[in-house]
Amino acid sequence: MIVLSAGTRQLHATIPLPASKSESNRALIIQALSQAPITLDNLASARDTRTLIRLLESEGHVLDVIDAGTTMRFLTAYCAAAGRDQILTGTPRMCQRPIGILVDALRTLGADIQYYRQEGYPPLHIVSKGTRLTGGKLRMAGHVSSQFISAILMIAPVLTQGLRLELEGSISSRPYIEMTRAIMAHFGVQTTWEAQTLVIPEQAYQAGHYQIESDWSAASYWYSMAALAESADITLKGLRQTSWQGDARIAELMVPFGVHTEYLPDGVRLTRREPSAPGDLLDIDFSDTPDLAQTLAVVSAGTGIPLRMRGLHTLRVKETDRIEALRTELERFGVHMEVVDDVCTIRDRSQKPQGQVHTYDDHRMAMAFAPLALRHDQVELEQPEVVVKSYPEFWDHLALAGLRHTEW
Repeated sequence: MIVLSAGTRQLHATIPLPASKSESNRALIIQALSQAPITLDNLASARDTRTLIRLLESEGHVLDVIDAGTTMRFLTAYCAAAGRDQILTGTPRMCQRPIGILVDALRTLGADIQYYRQEGYPPLHIVSKGTRLTGGKLRMAGHVSSQFISAILMIAPVLTQGLRLELEGSISSRPYIEMTRAIMAHFGVQTTWEAQTLVIPEQAYQAGHYQIESDWSAASYWYSMAALAESADITLKGLRQTSWQGDARIAELMVPFGVHTEYLPDGVRLTRREPSAPGDLLDIDFSDTPDLAQTLAVVSAGTGIPLRMRGLHTLRVKETDRIEALRTELERFGVHMEVVDDVCTIRDRSQKPQGQVHTYDDHRMAMAFAPLALRHDQVELEQPEVVVKSYPEFWDHLALAGLRHTEW
């Protein structure tokens, strides 16, 4: 457990943000698929990325992704395309997260993948057939995890015949698919996307170098702290105004909560202003940026600015059921979150916390609730170690801004 308290509500700090694990993991898969040399700088310190690096280099038959969903999905496609005979497994929660849509797509392309236990879920056995997968035409649902689509996109250039991928229905987390395309293009692979169809000709990844950007998802927690502080002047290093990361949208979403963004040559500067419309109900669709939902929910509860959140369907199959986790933990602060299907509405201001905040083995639950220490004497959170999944330096960086913590 960790106990957080704020020595001051005037935040002044410069934070060396960690690198983006979303960019890192895509770049690592492309590097592994490439026959030409690719160099990568500023790879993420996140455990998910370190796990992917370790497993790509592993000569073992069983690859344990632990709780890294992106690693499971990207490795499944990579191992099938690379002709590796592997068993992929993970934590009990990882083995409850569906992967059937991706497996069905890979089977259509010629992969031999078997389920060890429950149909549609890890563990998986990818059987090497000694031949390249065949591309052509493929259909996939667009409303499920964009990681399935990105996994297929990255292997598409090495398929015989390339790939014509038709997405059916609404498309979730579109910016993450665009990020995948942008990194592929950086290494010489051209794709086209018209309406619901992506076309990737058979081609080779080219030699190159890429500097990973800092993580906008990690930056979102500093936006939250700026919104909950009395005053703030926070510089976040390594972010780009023209970012490929969808979570860069946090700069726009936090304007109504009083956080101003100034773009610098090597980062952003956050300053605190008065909220633009403190009594108005904000209505935000998170279909493209689901990882920001927990952050905004807690900011709404901390500031009392009402918020309706839509487009949350993917949150139920993350590290935990994030909708239910949010509802339960906000209740500890006297905040009721109304849930109707996957639409959540918050209209209350947080009160003195009752008990410890459970984090459900979910890094984003811990980091989303930590900023409430700026509005209360202290906040107690279980499992502080969960932040290693994406932001290992989180607690140390809070100390740079004057937030004290004690671990039990």
